[in-house]
Amino acid sequence: MKLFKQTILILVIFLKTGNLLSDNNLFNVNNIILEKTENVSNNQLANKAIKKAFNQLLNKVLLEKDISKISNLSFSNVKNLVMHYNISKNSEIERSELSFNVAFDKDKIHDLLYKNEISYSYITDKEFYILPILIRKNNIYIFSNNYFYENWDIINKNDLIEFILPAENIEIIQNVNQSRNNLLNLKLSSLFREHMNKNAAIVLIEKNEDNKNKVFLKAKIQNKIISKSVNIKSNDKNEIAVMNKIIFEVKDNLINLVKSQNLIDIRTPSFLNVKLALNKNSNLVILNTRVRNIDLIENIFVQDFNKDYVNLKIKYLGKLEKIIFQLSKEKISLKLIND
Repeated sequence: MKLFKQTILILVIFLKTGNLLSDNNLFNVNNIILEKTENVSNNQLANKAIKKAFNQLLNKVLLEKDISKISNLSFSNVKNLVMHYNISKNSEIERSELSFNVAFDKDKIHDLLYKNEISYSYITDKEFYILPILIRKNNIYIFSNNYFYENWDIINKNDLIEFILPAENIEIIQNVNQSRNNLLNLKLSSLFREHMNKNAAIVLIEKNEDNKNKVFLKAKIQNKIISKSVNIKSNDKNEIAVMNKIIFEVKDNLINLVKSQNLIDIRTPSFLNVKLALNKNSNLVILNTRVRNIDLIENIFVQDFNKDYVNLKIKYLGKLEKIIFQLSKEKISLKLIND
């Protein structure tokens, strides 16, 4: 009788749900603020919000080179990707403005990307430690008199990556000065000692009078060292505008690098075989609840079970390290047995 009840419980939890619909908000775009006028209906405004949300979603999850492949999608096709949306009035905004939250259907987005052979970016660690250094007339400016350090957080704010600058300290100054003749050889670990396992970068900005500015990036993303040089030219005579443009373009480059190291290929799903001990009746319910928060998990299949355990096959997207990290965030620990 106990095994029969257990069988029913497993069927209800895992089979009735079909494809898991994650509660993760990767494909949700919130706080689209639009002005409401008398001659515009809520439906017209909602259509405008959906268009804007779709463009924001593409910029959030796709590389620049892939955005153009589907950015010209017809509105009817874009609207078909929407699972639901809601409209609200925010006390913090003007009465004439409405706030839209748009949720796109994960499976339909996956189908769209699959047909167009596009991978999308799933960024789990948004913290990015960075040190911009200004080089002008052979002088090096780290903290003081460095416009880029002082204004980095002001220009081009975004919700995708949280750039964190180190506080001024003598150790960083000493390390930079010791390598002043070859700054590209600076070890990132010596600049960000307390954040060894985080994404980090040093940005060397060579400011020239002819406005042909050279930028050198040395970054560690997903434990991979990436170096890149960028030439930024501007005919603007306003020096502040030129420096703001440099910050904007460098941030854009770094965000694209982070995306490129966190790509998910929908065409190549992976499978993880796990055994769940049934020492508590609530284990199945808890597991199901927690995995629904992981967008990378596509489905869970029951292989076999008895009164002591259930064998499950988890279908997921991305690298094994990433899915293990996501499971650990949901307080699901794995024990490796014979590979």
